[in-house]
Amino acid sequence: MSTAHTPPHTPTDLLIAAAEAHSARNYDPLPVVVATAEGAWVTDVEGRRYLDLLAGYSALNFGHRHPRLIAAAKAQLDRVTLTSRAFHHDRYGDFCARLAELCGMETVLPMNTGAEAVETAVKTARKWGYRVKGVPAGMARIVVAGNNFHGRTTTLVSLSTDTAARADFGPYTPGFTIVPYGDLTALRAAVTENTVAVLLEPIQGEAGVIVPPPGYLAGVRALTRERNVLFVADEIQSGLGRTGRTFACEHEGVVPDVYVLGKALGGGIVPVSAVVSSAAVLGVFRPGEHGSTFGGNPLACAVGLEVIAMLGTGEWQERAAVLGDQLHASLRELAAEGRVTAVRGRGLWAGVDIDPAYGTGREVAERLLGRGVLVKDTHGPTIRLAPPLVVTAEELRWGVEQLRAALG
Repeated sequence: MSTAHTPPHTPTDLLIAAAEAHSARNYDPLPVVVATAEGAWVTDVEGRRYLDLLAGYSALNFGHRHPRLIAAAKAQLDRVTLTSRAFHHDRYGDFCARLAELCGMETVLPMNTGAEAVETAVKTARKWGYRVKGVPAGMARIVVAGNNFHGRTTTLVSLSTDTAARADFGPYTPGFTIVPYGDLTALRAAVTENTVAVLLEPIQGEAGVIVPPPGYLAGVRALTRERNVLFVADEIQSGLGRTGRTFACEHEGVVPDVYVLGKALGGGIVPVSAVVSSAAVLGVFRPGEHGSTFGGNPLACAVGLEVIAMLGTGEWQERAAVLGDQLHASLRELAAEGRVTAVRGRGLWAGVDIDPAYGTGREVAERLLGRGVLVKDTHGPTIRLAPPLVVTAEELRWGVEQLRAALG
């Protein structure tokens, strides 16, 4: 690692120094420079291998460069990559139909990034509120949960309680009411006649993989039906197999009005996101009211179609469930040993709170880096684990042993 007093000398040092010299410092990456990757493993510019237990915050659910996804992308690259939505292309209709079927919905509005998809869901809910529910113009409100993470656009940081995400980006977008996550009583009190949607992560990822209390999602579903309010589930991180089901909402037998999807939908190759709902909800849009140059492009649809086909067998969801049980059992052993203070999560997804006696989350992540494992810290004492679904049981065991060793 380079410092102000030590000139960079290794390939890693030189590349990090070049990046820091010419890029905005909106991230603080761990000091590793990835050059190649395959499956659950990456290799840095100096030939060191690392087990990737972050998987691009769930964007790499199927691991790095999965052969089926790479083949789908290469085949499409030889045909057509972009038309814009000014014209039809031959992959779009099939992508929308297959994704709607996977979600048990009717209509799809494709975008690119997760933040774009959440922005689209906000616009959808507001327009539905005015055109269908009859909320007075300019009065629509959306209820969200504290400690959420839905993206970093101006609108989305307006509904955040994270001071680092919000500071110095005002004035903020109005129209949002924030209640504690998991608190049905507070949610019920916040819903008014002008509420058009409740927007929630079924499991909060950035907050440290926070699983809501049992019955919470079912309660949200019942309340939103009762009050004629849309239930919008942000499944960008939790969806598409991560938790052992196609969607995290399924763990409580809940189907929201709107799914917001992203990350894994692009197979770790291209940014692909979508809002998926009923024709009655997404039917509020008319030509010219919303769009995206790259949203639903041929390359994105080709990769997305292969992701949907892989999920259609159910094998990846089952794999995440079985390996997730192993992961959480191993992490609970660390908790029983007193090395960590809490373990949360579902499927191949875990938030691990480190006992401060063993260091901060960042310090533990750096120690793991030195032991050949990639994880990421969040909110001080917590590290997040989101292994790709291609990880093996042996690799998981080894990764947890490295965590045990990193904790002394």
